[in-house]
Amino acid sequence: MPTIWTIGYEQTTMPAFLAALQGAGVELVADVRAIAASRRPGFSKTALAANLAEAGIGYRHFRALGTPPEGRAAARALDLAKLKRVYSGQLELPEALAAGAELADLAHDRRVALLCYEREPACCHRTLLRQAVLPDCEAIDLYP
Repeated sequence: MPTIWTIGYEQTTMPAFLAALQGAGVELVADVRAIAASRRPGFSKTALAANLAEAGIGYRHFRALGTPPEGRAAARALDLAKLKRVYSGQLELPEALAAGAELADLAHDRRVALLCYEREPACCHRTLLRQAVLPDCEAIDLYP
């Protein structure tokens, strides 16, 4: 059974984040944020890719697998039923279907971690993504 890792960077530092990924042997971070920007230093797309590359970890942004604004608002409000409803619609879009297929191929060939902001995977769309696109993968949630 293949394994998929998930990680959120809420309440962490870049060194702790990188250490968690390296400790798990992650080879590629699949950034599943719709908008790969962050107020946290080092976690915006360009800086994140550079930090990961320096640590020997690849980076790939899967924008189409991110949560639309309505879903992000639901996640912040901890309205998980609404998040699930909104995100299931997102996953039906042609670009999300193509990105999901590409992610599944990568996850079956490499050690991939799904990245989003939220520390708790149960409050994040990355768990819904994993269940929908990678149902045959064992999930390991990293907490840096």
